[in-house]
Amino acid sequence: MVENFIGWPEIAPDQFLPIFIISTLVLVFGAAYAAIITLAKMGFFSKKWMPIGYLMWILQVLSLYKLGILIHSNHYTNKVLIVAMIAYLFIPHLYFYLVSESDKRYEGKHEDSNKQ
Repeated sequence: MVENFIGWPEIAPDQFLPIFIISTLVLVFGAAYAAIITLAKMGFFSKKWMPIGYLMWILQVLSLYKLGILIHSNHYTNKVLIVAMIAYLFIPHLYFYLVSESDKRYEGKHEDSNKQ
């Protein structure tokens, strides 16, 4: 009986530090993007900060691309990462759209329930 073996590419020990640094940058740029976009949409920052947030997203994508190269990702994994990054670009906007629409929808109903 023949067993299937899935072989993963070996990561050279001298690549550990670059992989660690690049993966840390992915997290840092992602958190910076989410924070800047969120704070700008909430009004804590001026809307002029939003291009800096998008710059953080671009840096995150580039870091993730470099990470994929360093860890020798296959084509399927690269496609999944691309879809995840596009979703990560739109999720904060979708969240604030849904919050603003729910505020508009229930604005009068919330005041009526407080009067009782």
